Amino acid sequence: MIISDLRGSIPRYLIAGSIILSGCAESKERTRVILASTTSTEDTGLFGELIPAFENAYPEFKVFVVAVGTGQALEFGRRGDADVVLVHAPPAESAFVAEGHGTVRCQVMQNDFVIVGPPDDPARLTERRSAAVALKRIADAKALFVSRGDNSGTHQKELSLWRQTGLQPAGSWYLSAGQGMAETLQLVAEKKAYTLTDRASYVTTRTQLPLRILVEGDSLLINQYSVIPVASSVNQRGGEAFAEWITDSIAQSLIGRFGRDQYAAGLFHPNARGCKP
Repeated sequence: MIISDLRGSIPRYLIAGSIILSGCAESKERTRVILASTTSTEDTGLFGELIPAFENAYPEFKVFVVAVGTGQALEFGRRGDADVVLVHAPPAESAFVAEGHGTVRCQVMQNDFVIVGPPDDPARLTERRSAAVALKRIADAKALFVSRGDNSGTHQKELSLWRQTGLQPAGSWYLSAGQGMAETLQLVAEKKAYTLTDRASYVTTRTQLPLRILVEGDSLLINQYSVIPVASSVNQRGGEAFAEWITDSIAQSLIGRFGRDQYAAGLFHPNARGCKP
């Protein structure tokens, strides 16, 4: 079961509690596993493929997904409101484990980030291979840029790229959406602006929005997703079982095939090496 982040209507700290209550009737004979993960994994439909397969392999567990930004997902883990997290901000993940909140951090899959914008590209980014150089060009031109602004993995990557430029973006040309990736891309299209997005989120919306990829291929744009069982969680066994399963061969094969029929290319590239908490 996937529980979307109720952005703007209910405080996020209430979401995990509401999941537990709503799951009681449905999970009488199965133990709940609370998985906190990113909006990109939900919006692309990946969990619609993975969760049923996991529950078939482990019928004693019922998975509930909290779809939020990486920063919020890790906060759920710190509070013990999640049993396992699947996120994409390596520095924050390493700190989470070092602080004792996670038992181990294991690679699952990767794709990349891209900078997208309006087809006419008024800031003329298409000649730029460097993401940092492209962002500096946007700042110099004061072209409209929309940031996730939500401490998600994408937002954290964006901020790291701005640090590469030596600039601190601010002003009327720099907007903070405070939204998930799908909503941010919608706003970018409406405003004819630029943004940083994970490729999978762009690919799944590209036929609906007048945006195009303008900058890609920079080694700094690698987007690594990892799974972390939460230490001393309510259902630590379930969190560890999910981490082991998603890094094993069956799940890795499902991840590699996901999106190929619909989009003619995989949205995520599996790169796990196993996970033994």
